[in-house]
Amino acid sequence: MELDPLLLSRIQFALTVGFHFLFPPLSIGLAYLIVWLEWLGWRRGDEDYARAGAFFGKLLGLTFAVGVATGIVMEFQFGTNWAEYSKFVGDVFGAPLAAEAVFAFFLESTFLGLYLFGRGRVSPGVHWFSILMVALGATLSAFWILVANSWQQTPAGYALRNGRAELTSFTEAVFNPSTLPRFLHTMVASWTCGAFFMAGVVAWMMLKNPENRAAARTLRLALVAGLIFSLASLFPTGDWHARQVARTQPEKLATIEGLVHGTENAPLVVVGLPRDNPPRLEYAVGLPGLLSVLAHGDADAFVPGMEDLRAAGRPTPPFALTFLSFHAMVGLGTLFIAMTGLGVLLALLGRLRRARWFLWALVLAIPLPLIACQLGWITAEVGRQPWVVYRVLRTDQALSANVAGGEVLFSIILFSAIYLLLGALYVFLVVKKIKRGFPASGSPNGH
Repeated sequence: MELDPLLLSRIQFALTVGFHFLFPPLSIGLAYLIVWLEWLGWRRGDEDYARAGAFFGKLLGLTFAVGVATGIVMEFQFGTNWAEYSKFVGDVFGAPLAAEAVFAFFLESTFLGLYLFGRGRVSPGVHWFSILMVALGATLSAFWILVANSWQQTPAGYALRNGRAELTSFTEAVFNPSTLPRFLHTMVASWTCGAFFMAGVVAWMMLKNPENRAAARTLRLALVAGLIFSLASLFPTGDWHARQVARTQPEKLATIEGLVHGTENAPLVVVGLPRDNPPRLEYAVGLPGLLSVLAHGDADAFVPGMEDLRAAGRPTPPFALTFLSFHAMVGLGTLFIAMTGLGVLLALLGRLRRARWFLWALVLAIPLPLIACQLGWITAEVGRQPWVVYRVLRTDQALSANVAGGEVLFSIILFSAIYLLLGALYVFLVVKKIKRGFPASGSPNGH
């Protein structure tokens, strides 16, 4: 049986990027929450928050290290599996990727070292400033990576010359139509990941010891943050991003919303069973007119469907996977709002410590925001197909000319084994640190 190098290369890239993308959202979310904890610990002299900051700072360091290790692999694939893509976009991609390495990565890694090893060795103000710079560095890193990815979604500031995309306007390329909505939506999703991770960890501590005051106070902080960020994922960032997709990528909009035939007063589908070949949506339940309002601000506006776009010579992405990943992401986002809202209510009523069922729910919910991020990434990337650069370069044109299917399959097996071991080691070390709990009172370093 002949192995398809294109399919296998896509699977390989999905594997490596998907695994790597577990760690940056968690790093970003934790970094900002630790900034908050350390500020409260420093400015208020609050030992509970100082201990919480020291504890989660160690988990941040571990998460950052694994994220860096897994991110290196992706860059090699541009040369090994996607050489034609690299030649085509190299002039455009070079600037944001260089900016990410020079301005973001070194800022983040340098100050993370100062934060982790400077506690008790530098002044409290300098120590707090170091974690603030870590958070800023993580933000800049996310921005430049999303600039590069957003350019693939909505390319701008370039000209086609000699079979390549050459940069004509750095500003237009950086602030292409999808950069800001995607960046802000990704950031609040990352903060949600950090809030749920922190909430789940301290909820587990409270299950073991309901009188753990530091854990209880940290839980209330995490729940408030989680509610704010979960709501922001829906509005305004999710709404803004959806309007941008409707304006610039109508094929993706029709696919994620299950709109087969264009219509006025287009419904916003809540649930449905997608079928491919030909695309159709069965057992659909929708809200009339809401998709037209979302896309164009007018319930009577016409929204083109997949069949309309195909008839116009504009191919649409795979239907079932794109539709299901998007709606699963939205469903999880709704769950996050409900859970954090309930948690804040229980805290206000003074019932949070006794609600063991809710504490267990928070523990079990730790991976759910990370799953939602993965689903969002699938929606964005599969929803762009068959283009690797939207309406400019098809995915089958981006593959390296001499890559063999057997070689790619071998690398997939090898990466899978390595990532399985790395993931297991990460979970083992995180669980080990969680079982140790917060540093002892009076010793934020835990010594």
